[in-house]
Amino acid sequence: MVEQVEERIENQFYLIDKPLTWTSFDVVRKLKNLGRFKKIGHAGTLDPLASGLLIICVGKHTKKIDYFQSLPKTYTGTLVLGKTTPSVDLETAFDQEYSIDHITIEKIKEVIQQRLLGEIKQIPPIYSAIKLDGKRLYTHARQGVTADELQIKIREAIIYRFEIETTNFPEIEFEIECSKGTYIRSMVRDLGEFLDSGAYLKKLVRTKIGDYAVDKAQSIESFNKENYATLSES
Repeated sequence: MVEQVEERIENQFYLIDKPLTWTSFDVVRKLKNLGRFKKIGHAGTLDPLASGLLIICVGKHTKKIDYFQSLPKTYTGTLVLGKTTPSVDLETAFDQEYSIDHITIEKIKEVIQQRLLGEIKQIPPIYSAIKLDGKRLYTHARQGVTADELQIKIREAIIYRFEIETTNFPEIEFEIECSKGTYIRSMVRDLGEFLDSGAYLKKLVRTKIGDYAVDKAQSIESFNKENYATLSES
């Protein structure tokens, strides 16, 4: 019976609510120590300044990582028009300021409808974990290399839903449902450019991965390896 319980706990996946400033690898490393897991990995990176749902796969369930990564993702957050940063979030300092006098909510919705829904193409942010020439893009960026100097490959993504509202313009609250491989910071950057202005990401939370929701996730502080999620038999 003890062996059966150990097997059940070791070969599972866990829904974790990643806190701000932690990297996804920080979470994996912490849980590996807490659970004394031999084999562990995460199914989809979250930036340090993003919080929300992170799926941690353990033991035999690491074979399910590709499956989890393939599921659609849902994010909520806040973007701000009129300013930019090199990282497109608050990891780096503001570098440019733009006019927003010509921007209306109707214009934002029009741009989203025409250019940021359905199948889109995007260039990942230079402050991202993609490898280029053997180094992470953020390593190039921190060494002073600009995005124009790097040949970052264009990526394809599908945006199923991009809804906005605002009560404190130029801050825009949003909810985005998208495919695997979507860079929300790229969407924010591109929206600013399409509006002949600029934009940065102030807040980002991943609320869902497929049907798995952050409100069912454990915090790292309260992590208990016996509170596991289970896959269906199908």
